[in-house]
Amino acid sequence: MNNQPLYFLHPDAKIGKGVEIGPFTTIYGDVVIGDNTWIANNVTIMDGARIGKNCRIFPGAVISGIPQDLKFQGEITTAEVGDNTTIREYVTINRGTKSKGKTVVGADCLLQSYVHIAHDCKVGNHCILSGYSGLAGEVVIDDWAILGGGSLIHQFVRIGRHVMIQGGCKVVKDVPPFVMAGRDPVVYAGINLVGLRRRNFTSEKIQEIQEIYRTLYQKGLNNSDAVRAIEEGMPQCEERDYIIEFVRTSERGIIRGMLDIED
Repeated sequence: MNNQPLYFLHPDAKIGKGVEIGPFTTIYGDVVIGDNTWIANNVTIMDGARIGKNCRIFPGAVISGIPQDLKFQGEITTAEVGDNTTIREYVTINRGTKSKGKTVVGADCLLQSYVHIAHDCKVGNHCILSGYSGLAGEVVIDDWAILGGGSLIHQFVRIGRHVMIQGGCKVVKDVPPFVMAGRDPVVYAGINLVGLRRRNFTSEKIQEIQEIYRTLYQKGLNNSDAVRAIEEGMPQCEERDYIIEFVRTSERGIIRGMLDIED
């Protein structure tokens, strides 16, 4: 009786304790996988993969594939996945290029079926990317963000913490933290009340965030004047400072408000 495993595991791969590997899975040599990670059948984990502990990887996923970027010249880069992250069927995560050197998915994330994460992206912790979402190169998504199914994110876009994006959106501008975004073209649609309450934000803190976005989107000010008014007229706190930093450092510009579009 043949007791050889039905998967291929390169002898140089570093596999933690308690890792399960399903049949017809291929794991390349320059790979590190943390303890107690479960890998289903027909998964491909290529050179440069760095996978944390207690992850779950479902059939058809391809992790650390070569970037789909014509500037890539074979440089040694990585694709890193944090602890406790679930990667569902047919997710693809490309490794980095010399631009950033790595693609990163944080801890405690859920990547639903057919999600694509391109080279040099950085996805924070506790994020949910719903099925068929796609990130172009060098996208940054901060912690606790949720992308609805079929969301398409343009290269270099940044999405802030605790953002909720409606399914099927094409996002070409930065989405500031704590908000909901939807429609076509994508616009600010209020703050993410449900998400913030689930994350135990107090009513007082939610009210402070709402007031910041009233100034930013509903008082007819340009972004620079709105940020100045927020900074001068509202008490300093972590959330206020994060929003100010986000808007000031946005390279693509932030999404517009519904009133701007309707005008």
